[in-house]
Amino acid sequence: MADGPLSDLLVLDLTRALAGPHAAMMLGDLGARVIKVEPPAGDDTRSWGPPFVGPEDDRQSTYFLSANRNKESLVLDLKSPDDRDVLARLVERADVLMENYRVGVLDRLGFPVSRLHELNPRLVVLSITGFGHDGPEATRAGYDQIAQGEGGLMSITGTSQPTKVGVPIADLIAGMNGAFGVLAALHERATTGRGRVVRTSLLAGMVGVHAFQGTKWTVAGEVPGLSGDHHPSIAPYGMFATGTAPIQIACGSENLWRALCAALGWDAAEAGFATNPERVANRDALIAKLESQFAPADAEHWLALLAEAGVPAGKVRTMDDVYSWDQVLSQGLRLSVDHPTLGTVDLPGPPLRFDDNTYAGGRSSHVAPPTLGQHNESIREWLDSSDS
Repeated sequence: MADGPLSDLLVLDLTRALAGPHAAMMLGDLGARVIKVEPPAGDDTRSWGPPFVGPEDDRQSTYFLSANRNKESLVLDLKSPDDRDVLARLVERADVLMENYRVGVLDRLGFPVSRLHELNPRLVVLSITGFGHDGPEATRAGYDQIAQGEGGLMSITGTSQPTKVGVPIADLIAGMNGAFGVLAALHERATTGRGRVVRTSLLAGMVGVHAFQGTKWTVAGEVPGLSGDHHPSIAPYGMFATGTAPIQIACGSENLWRALCAALGWDAAEAGFATNPERVANRDALIAKLESQFAPADAEHWLALLAEAGVPAGKVRTMDDVYSWDQVLSQGLRLSVDHPTLGTVDLPGPPLRFDDNTYAGGRSSHVAPPTLGQHNESIREWLDSSDS
């Protein structure tokens, strides 16, 4: 049994790909027992690659490994009456069920919400779709890149043309929203004694993170465009070339602008640059002025100078650099787990820490993502023993 703040919860993860698995993994990181119910062919992401790792006869997808730590794997064919019976027995014992089928699929498999709550009135159900559960486009399949485009995020990302984010951000945000909603429903259940359905979508996640870019249109009536490597409302705030590698600078206040100018020997009150609105209006000239000053020296020189001046600045790190950085390691953001076929592997770690736990996440140890059907026997044995 795991420890952690959610160690008394049983979560059934019927999801696949990334949004739902990420939501379930978040609860598993906090100690919940998560049973991943997979079809005989396994989660789609088991075949997503390269890269694949491990022995030739049992290759594992690194994509799958990214979203399924702290789970058990149970294979069920929900078209089989016997396997549907196993799922029903699990539902009776569960606290949470997560699914990301297209609208109506779970109903056709024999598990509409009405039956789920008939089996277990306390069950919290998380349902994630691509575009929402109702409305004119509810039946559309949801894939991350499509949602990034349809939800407007790509229209403000990139330099010369719309660009997707380098990770499936629509999936990840939908998963985080889903886990957040589940915890709210569990809190409510403590008072009402009944579970409810939590619904979210990839589209909702994209619109929900528009922030100031959304109100630029809804309030000011301006359509945001591509923002590239620089903040559309603050300057200087972005990436700048040096004599070697680029660096990033964030002058989020007038005090920081004055500190930057003092470090570079500039006049902070220079015409055209004295206020943030002026600097935004003259952004191209400001970028050229900064990069001209940065060109003769390497990135490390400027980062050291800016750090001494108290101006927020940083590198643009590659992934290998990130996962060897001592600050990342100090935060538990790289985990070593023992995989049944791969041996010891390192995974990105969970983002939460608690004051009484020096390990990442809310539990003192983490479990590797399971192989397909790894826990078939143990879960069925547990069900049988709990029936007796």
